[in-house]
Amino acid sequence: MSQTHFGFETVDEQDKARRVRGVFDSVAQKYDLMNDLLSGGLHRAWKAYTVAVANVQPGDKVLDIAGGTGDLARAFARKAGERGEVVLTDINESMLRVGRDRLLDDGLALPTVACDAERLPWADGRFDLVSVAFGLRNMTHKDKALAEMCRVLRPGGRLLVLEFSKVAPPLAPVYDFYSFKLMPAVGKWVAGDADSYRYLAESIRMHPDAPTLKGMMQSAGFGHVDVHSLAAGIVALHVGIKC
Repeated sequence: MSQTHFGFETVDEQDKARRVRGVFDSVAQKYDLMNDLLSGGLHRAWKAYTVAVANVQPGDKVLDIAGGTGDLARAFARKAGERGEVVLTDINESMLRVGRDRLLDDGLALPTVACDAERLPWADGRFDLVSVAFGLRNMTHKDKALAEMCRVLRPGGRLLVLEFSKVAPPLAPVYDFYSFKLMPAVGKWVAGDADSYRYLAESIRMHPDAPTLKGMMQSAGFGHVDVHSLAAGIVALHVGIKC
């Protein structure tokens, strides 16, 4: 049986999705609060930058993968307008329910679909833009997921991947202390779950660095990929254009 990583732990591939689902089932209700606490609110700036780079136009069709609580989907929907379409997806139904409810509270009734990014249930060339924010690193077969994202984009369509990356070396000791000591402690205090936030810190370290991810996107069918490094390399936005 093939194996993969769950944080620093080696697990059977078929077990990873179940365990990732357990992490997000546990943190769904406190997810946005924890993001604000752990990033000092910076995650909102990173997402706002992503929305600006996306430059969604009225009438665009947008797929937000692993969209969780709906931050990007909400912003994209306002740009796409009534003529457009924004679909919110997540493999985790707990996260998707939170996102759907918050969108409804804002007066937005968007299509929400529980699905696996490695097997997207849409036809080829269906969307103008696909986004995935802080979700790619949790996927078992990132190459398959990227290929699926490319498949459902029209030629010339764009994929935006906002994800944690590799921090600049001078900051590494401080970042390690923050990740492996502070994050689990805050997770236990606020969300009652240190283990999930320990996994999230480990998953960041196991995620490919920016040049490696760029190469993976090119292999998946994106002819041009730009990399925007943010916050001293803590986060990177990859923008790929489908051939």
